[in-house]
Amino acid sequence: MGKRDEEQPVFGRTLGRIGFGIFLVFLLAVFFVWRIDNPRAERFRAAVIDKVVPNMDWAMAPVTKLALMIQDFQAYDRVYQQNQELRRELQQMKAWREAALQLEQENARLLDLNNVKLNARQSYLSGEVITDSGSPFRQSAIINIGSRDGVQEGWAAMDGLGLVGRIAGLGNNTARVIFVTDNNSSIPVVIKPSDQKAILRGDNTLRPPLLFIESIDQIKPGDRVFSSGDGGVFPSGLLVGQVTLGADGALRTKLSADFRRLKFLRVVRHKPTAPIAVPDRLIGPVMPGSMAGKTDG
Repeated sequence: MGKRDEEQPVFGRTLGRIGFGIFLVFLLAVFFVWRIDNPRAERFRAAVIDKVVPNMDWAMAPVTKLALMIQDFQAYDRVYQQNQELRRELQQMKAWREAALQLEQENARLLDLNNVKLNARQSYLSGEVITDSGSPFRQSAIINIGSRDGVQEGWAAMDGLGLVGRIAGLGNNTARVIFVTDNNSSIPVVIKPSDQKAILRGDNTLRPPLLFIESIDQIKPGDRVFSSGDGGVFPSGLLVGQVTLGADGALRTKLSADFRRLKFLRVVRHKPTAPIAVPDRLIGPVMPGSMAGKTDG
């Protein structure tokens, strides 16, 4: 029994070697047949291809399916990228549409008031932001122009598009700008096109709330917010932002100024109008009673 068991592995190896040799001879024969330049050999090769290749469709089916899946995935990725690009363009178009509507309303008002006298005394000083507070509890920045350049406290500062804040601290060569987002900032504003008055109160966020609104029903998200000029704090007509609805349901302002990328600021020269000291002189001659009161004082 032991001898037979030893002969079986030897016999199996011998058969394997013979089979491998036959397979190698077959491959060499195919190679030489495919290399022979002879009309008869060419007809033989054509006959073999006609018989074998059509029957190999089952073997190529997975490869074909995989290629089609890759093409479909690439097409889906292209459609997804185009969809995202269209979404971004649509968002920009909505913003431009809102701006066009507001400008159309403003233009209609200006056409009706074509004799309006514009304030020619307003001009600008440009300064570079050299540092900010870096504190979540104080929203401010330092710019590289100061009293030597004619800057005065209380002047408005803009980033070229929207209101950023006011000058609240002066040096010879620098000035501090308190942002409209600061807790200590309160600005009288007017909401267009309804002309509703309100107070923009800073709360250390980029969307400060609108308080003390005269008639909330006449205001809707998207309305534009401008400085009203009340109190002589700022000149009127400076763009502040757009009305938006907060998560708490309160009306807030989406500021037009880009506070995340402040590099240069424009300081608006502003001379507030002189207060009316004697109101009765505007409507007629001096009132005897008022003069008597002043004399007694």
